[in-house]
Amino acid sequence: MVNTKEKHRLVVCSAEELQEGNRQLIEVNGVEIGLIRAEGIIYAFRNSCPHQGVPMLYGSVVGTMLPSKPHEYVYAHHNEIIRCPLHGWEFNLKTGKAMFSPDVSIKTYEIKEENGEIVLYLDKEPKQVTRKAFSCILSS
Repeated sequence: MVNTKEKHRLVVCSAEELQEGNRQLIEVNGVEIGLIRAEGIIYAFRNSCPHQGVPMLYGSVVGTMLPSKPHEYVYAHHNEIIRCPLHGWEFNLKTGKAMFSPDVSIKTYEIKEENGEIVLYLDKEPKQVTRKAFSCILSS
């Protein structure tokens, strides 16, 4: 059986409004979705850490150390990891999976830049959409 479930297209903002390193926050049908552009890639994810519900959009976007042999240090996923600002849980922005366990994740959403617009693709029809104020000063 082939699933041909149609995605709902939602223009979130112009590409100008989501420059490198910028973040946006929207609410769709009561769910907050965070948007980040890092290394030219746009990510969209549910703005809630599965641990204690802390807003993930305030977290650092970083790389991480991978398991390795003694005295060997393997750094990977540069600017593809978002770290929960409260307890430091790390999630891959591409997959939503936690770095410590594939059984824990944050929901990610399909998002693209099309004709100068940032477009979010949703499984459910967006009936109520709100662009929320967001400010965050991040140090490098």
